[in-house]
Amino acid sequence: MTNFYFCVFSNSNLKGVMSCNPSFGGVGKGHLVKEIDALDGLMGITADKAGIHFRILNETKGPAVQGLRCQADRQIYKREMKRSLDRIENLDILAGSVEDLVIKDGKVTGIIMENGEIIRANCVVLTTGTFLSGVIHLGNERTAAGRIGDKAATGLSKTLNDAGFALARLKTGTPPRLSSKTIDYSELTIQYPDNPPVPFSELHTPSDLIAEQLTCWLTRTTERTTEIVRDNLEKLPVFDSGEDGEGQGPRYCPSLEVKVKRYPERTHHIWLEPEGLDDDTVYPNGISMSLPREVQTEVIKSIKGLENAKITQFGYAVEYDYVDPRQLQPTLETKNIPGLFFAGQINGTTGYEEAGAQGIIAGINAGSKSINGNNESYPKFILDRGDGYIGVLIDDLLTRGANEPYRMFTSRAEFRLSLRQDNADLRLTKKGYDFGIVDQFRYDTFLRKQEKISETSEKLKSKVLSAKEWESMIPNFIVRNSKSQNPKISAYEMLGRSDIDWPLLGLVDPELVNEVPTPVKLFLRSEALYKDQINTHKTKITNARKDEHLSLPENIDYDKLPFLSREETEKLKKFKPQTLGQVVRLEGITPASLVLLHAMCRTHKKTLAKEEMYSEIEM
Repeated sequence: MTNFYFCVFSNSNLKGVMSCNPSFGGVGKGHLVKEIDALDGLMGITADKAGIHFRILNETKGPAVQGLRCQADRQIYKREMKRSLDRIENLDILAGSVEDLVIKDGKVTGIIMENGEIIRANCVVLTTGTFLSGVIHLGNERTAAGRIGDKAATGLSKTLNDAGFALARLKTGTPPRLSSKTIDYSELTIQYPDNPPVPFSELHTPSDLIAEQLTCWLTRTTERTTEIVRDNLEKLPVFDSGEDGEGQGPRYCPSLEVKVKRYPERTHHIWLEPEGLDDDTVYPNGISMSLPREVQTEVIKSIKGLENAKITQFGYAVEYDYVDPRQLQPTLETKNIPGLFFAGQINGTTGYEEAGAQGIIAGINAGSKSINGNNESYPKFILDRGDGYIGVLIDDLLTRGANEPYRMFTSRAEFRLSLRQDNADLRLTKKGYDFGIVDQFRYDTFLRKQEKISETSEKLKSKVLSAKEWESMIPNFIVRNSKSQNPKISAYEMLGRSDIDWPLLGLVDPELVNEVPTPVKLFLRSEALYKDQINTHKTKITNARKDEHLSLPENIDYDKLPFLSREETEKLKKFKPQTLGQVVRLEGITPASLVLLHAMCRTHKKTLAKEEMYSEIEM
C-alpha cells in the first residue's frame, strides 16, 4: 500500500526557511545532524550544500566531545531544501494555517485549515515551532506571531488543552541583525573556517562543498554595554512564563539581559556571522535581546567594531505554548490521542537539530502506522540511549519532561564515548535500512565504508614493531610506561596514543595511510583511543543504576563539589534528593556527575557500616 503525505506550511515561501541562527551543529547538536543523516534525513545534506563556514568545535579535546558546526547561506539552504522536497514522490506541499484537529472516537482523523477545509489523514505530526499561540515581545510591544512577519497558530492551543494535554509557556529570542558594510572589522579577531572543511553527510566529501568559505569575526560586549542594559532593565517585556514575568528562556543560550543579570561583572563574546555569500546581513551571535529599539541601538554602538553599525532588523523575544513531553510514547505518538505525533518545540526543545531529530522519528513512525492501516501493533522505529543522541533526547523528554527549553549536549549521554559523530552511520544506517527508510545508494556507500574500515584495521593491527623501532622512525618520540624493556606494539595500538596521529604513522609506512578516506581515519582513530575506556565507562554507569537505593550523605554541601555544573548544583539544592535513584530522575544531571555521586554514596555506605561495627563492639 502506498502512503500519500501532506506537509502544511503557513506560507509556501517558508519551505526551508531558517527561523533564527543560520547555522547547524555544534557540541551535541552536531551529533544529532550526523544521526539524522545516517537515517537518510535531509538536514546534513542540505547544510553541506549551503555551508559557507565549517568548523569542528572542541577540536583540541577528544573525538567524543567534538562538534561539527557550519554557517549556512540562508538563500542557498532554502533553495536546496525546496528542491529536495519537490522531488519526493507522493508528497504534497500545502500553504495555509492549521487551526484544529479532526478527532473521532478518540483518534485523530485529519486537520481543519483556517479556511474551514478538512484534510483527512490516518496520522498527523504537529511541528508547531514557536508559532503555537506565539507572541513576539519587543520592549512593551506584544504581537501575536511565531516569527517576525508570520502570524501565530492560536486555534490549536485550545484544541490540545481541551483534549487533556498539559500546556505551558517557554521563551526564546533572536539578536538584532546588522549590515556588514557598516561594521569596522579592523580591530576584531578573525576566525577562519577549517581547511579542508569536514562535511556533515556521509554522501559528501570536502570537494562537494562550496569552495568560497567565509570568515567570521569575534568581538565582545563592554562595561558600557553592561551599564546600558542594567539601566534599562525596567523596560524589558513582562512575559507570561518564568518567575516574576522574566520569561522561561534557554539556560545555555540566554539573552543579553539575562547575562547581565547573572554575571554583571563579565563581558561576553559576540560572534559576527555572515548570513550568505551575497547577503550583507550579519548575525551577531550571543546578544539576543528584547529591549526597546532605541536601547538596542545604544547597545550596538557600545561594542567594538559596531560603533557605526546599522541595524537592519531589531532583536526580539518570542513566547509560545508547548506540551509536557511526558505525555508522549517513545515513537513520539501522544498517549492521549492515537495517530497524533508531536515533534520539535512543541515538546519543549530548542534548535533546528533537536527538532529535526524528533521530526525524523515522528515521521517514520507516523508513516509506519499509516501504511499498516492504523493498527496499534504497527512496526515501531525506536532508538534508546545506547543507540544515539536521538535516543538520549527522546528518553530525557519522556522521563524528565522540560521545564526550560531543552538543548542537547554530549554530557547528557551516558555512553558518549560510543556515541560519536564519526560512527553515527555505523550505529544507525543498517538499522534504518532494515526498517525500510534508508535507500540503496546510501546503504551501498555505508557498506563500502565498513569494508574499508575492516581492511585498514587489519593492516594497522598486523603492522607490529618493537618500541625501539617505532622510536627510531618517528622523530622525538619515546615509548613510555612500558612494562617490558622493548615491547612489541602494533600500528593500531600506536594510533590509540594521544601523541600519535595518521601523518606520523605515514612516516613509518605510507601504505598504512594511502587511499584511506577521512571518515575511516576519524573512526579508527577514535576506536583506538577509546577501546579500553568504553567498557570501563559502561560498567560504571551500569553499577550506578543498579545502586539507586544508596543514600546520599546527610548535610551534603553541593556548592563544594567541583565536578557539578551550576545547573546541577541548583537542581540538587532545590530538590534535595535522598537517594541515588532520585538523582537519576532529576532533569539536567549528567552521567559523568552521576558516576561521581555514586562513588560518594558507596564511600558513605562503607563509612556507615564501619560506624555501625564500632558501635556494636563498644556495646
